[in-house]
Amino acid sequence: MDERRFRKRTIFLIAYLLFALLPIYWMVNMSFKTNEEILSSFSLWPQHFSLASYKTIFTDPSWYSGYINSLIYVAINTVISISVALPAAYAFSRYSFLGDKHVFFWLLTNRMTPPAVFLLPFFQLYTTLGLMDTHLAVALAHLLFNVPLAVWILEGFMSGIPREIDETAYIDGYSFPRFFLTVFLPLIKAGVGVAAFFCFMFSWVELLLARTLTSVDAKPIVATMTRTVSASGMDWSTLAAAGTLTIVPGAIVIWFVRHYIAKGFAMGRV
Repeated sequence: MDERRFRKRTIFLIAYLLFALLPIYWMVNMSFKTNEEILSSFSLWPQHFSLASYKTIFTDPSWYSGYINSLIYVAINTVISISVALPAAYAFSRYSFLGDKHVFFWLLTNRMTPPAVFLLPFFQLYTTLGLMDTHLAVALAHLLFNVPLAVWILEGFMSGIPREIDETAYIDGYSFPRFFLTVFLPLIKAGVGVAAFFCFMFSWVELLLARTLTSVDAKPIVATMTRTVSASGMDWSTLAAAGTLTIVPGAIVIWFVRHYIAKGFAMGRV
C-alpha cells in the first residue's frame, strides 16, 4: 500500500515538473532558432542552431541597457525596502500601541491594491518633481508594495525571537543600534533573505508602473520586451532569448536564499 502510494506521488511530481518546466524549455528552445524556423515548423529542438538572438541582445544598447536599468532600480528598491521594513517590523513585534493592528492591516491592504490604482497619482507627482524616466522613480513607486510585504515577513521572524534576548543585551550595556546590528539582526538573517527575495522578484517582474514611469533613460527589460514588433512582424527568437536571460537573475537569487525560503515556509510567513 505504501509502495503504491509512493509511486503515485512520484508520478504526480514528475508530471507536475514536466508541466512546469515545459514553457521554460520551449522558450529556451525558441531562443536558439531563427524566426523562419519558429514560424514554419514544429520541432522539439533547433534544426538550425543559432546564437544570433543572444548576439543581438548583448550588442544592441536598446536591449542590454534594459537589463542594466532593471538591476539598478531593483537593487535600490530592495535596499530601501529592507532598511525601512526592519525598524517597522521590530516595532510591531515588540511594542503595543494604539491602533497597531489597524496600522498593520492598512499596510497589507496597500500590498493587495492593484498597481493601476496608483498609476495616475505617481505619474502626476513625478512629472511635477522631475523624476520621470529615472531609476529612483520606479524604485520609490515599488516601495508602496514591497515595504508592507517585507514588514509582514520580518515581523513574523522577529516575533519568534524571545524578548529576553533584548532585555539581556540592555542589561549588558548594549545600545539599541549596537544590539540590533550585532545581536538581533544575525538572528533574523533568514527573514531578511526571504523579504529581500520577494522584494526583488516583485520589482523585477512588475510591468505597469515600470513601463509608464520610464521612457528612454531608465526603461527596464520588461518594457523593452513588449516593444519587439517591427515592420517585418514579431521578432520571436529575440523575444525568447530576452525571456531566457530574464529568468537568470531570479534563478541566481533563488539559489542563494533557497534555505531561507524553506525556513520561511516552516514559520508560516511565506
